[in-house]
Amino acid sequence: MFDILLYLFENIVNDSAELWVDEGELTSELRKAGFHDDDIYKALNWLEDLADLQTNDIAPFIVGQTDISNRVYTQQETIKLDTECRGFILFLEQINLLDVATREMVIDRVMELEEPRISLEDLKWVVLMVLFNVPGKEAAFEQMENLVFDEPTGAIH
Repeated sequence: MFDILLYLFENIVNDSAELWVDEGELTSELRKAGFHDDDIYKALNWLEDLADLQTNDIAPFIVGQTDISNRVYTQQETIKLDTECRGFILFLEQINLLDVATREMVIDRVMELEEPRISLEDLKWVVLMVLFNVPGKEAAFEQMENLVFDEPTGAIH
């Protein structure tokens, strides 16, 4: 399923293709690309749920949280998101790429992935997908894109 999400994201964002509205056409295109119906269905549902997070009141994600709140992860979240991933999420909050709501959206979307654990690379892609889909987060998306695609040059001290 995650491969389909990456495929869609890379073809929509990086190739500046128009977002497909017709689900049948999109499904057909994904079949041609070699993806299976079950995985296509799950990926489209994942994206639909992400869109629902934008349209529905996201208050359940942020009730009682402020900008200075510390996130306490559940046992299931700590299994799926290792220390490196959780540290990266905290880093993104500290540099104001993620706010409380987008952080919770990222965690929600990660937890819906079928993988038992998620790598830092995959987490970065999920963050990109969330920021791409949140109105008003264009600058954060652009900064995150730079973090994902820019390779450091020179010596690191």
